[in-house]
Amino acid sequence: MLPGAAWCDIGTTTIDDSVHAAPAAADTPVTAPAAVMPTTLAMSMPIAGGEPSGSSWSGTIPVADRIVVRKSERRLYLMRRGEVLRSYRVALGLQPAGPKERAGDFRTPEGRYLLTRRNARSDYFLSIQVSYPNDDDVRRARHQHVDPGGSIMLHGLPNNLRHPPEYYATADWTDGCIAMSDSDMVELWMMTQDNTPIDIQP
Repeated sequence: MLPGAAWCDIGTTTIDDSVHAAPAAADTPVTAPAAVMPTTLAMSMPIAGGEPSGSSWSGTIPVADRIVVRKSERRLYLMRRGEVLRSYRVALGLQPAGPKERAGDFRTPEGRYLLTRRNARSDYFLSIQVSYPNDDDVRRARHQHVDPGGSIMLHGLPNNLRHPPEYYATADWTDGCIAMSDSDMVELWMMTQDNTPIDIQP
């Protein structure tokens, strides 16, 4: 099991909330390309149906059709057909309470978005952009005559750590992004596709 990953039995765990279900994604599992991650991670990562065998990634992993982030819980849930595939601890912006309203407020957004652009060479260990601001965010910012900001990402740890590793494991430390451990970020990268809905809840 990867550090920080909470495993859930598919078919037994669900999240009860009022957000509408996301459109169904393709049913075909994705074969994970080993080139995306270091060999040591590829050899040690869990895969659907059992543990990896031999010296290379040889299995397939399920694809999430929705992501739910519960800010108050500091948890991110990978969902498929209403059931939890994986659960991870996350870190939020330096001012975690309340929705993001403007550039530089260090808050993590709240609302429904999509996963968009992926960057394997960012300043962090893998990053996936979230489609903030959405239409509601833009309207609110215009009403308040402020810049809504942007560049909200799901990402791993900084490539150049400025604090001890223990700090990143326990604190809210981002500018408003949603951060995970590097090993958890590899799983999320492999188990999601572009345009996967992400619901960020208080």
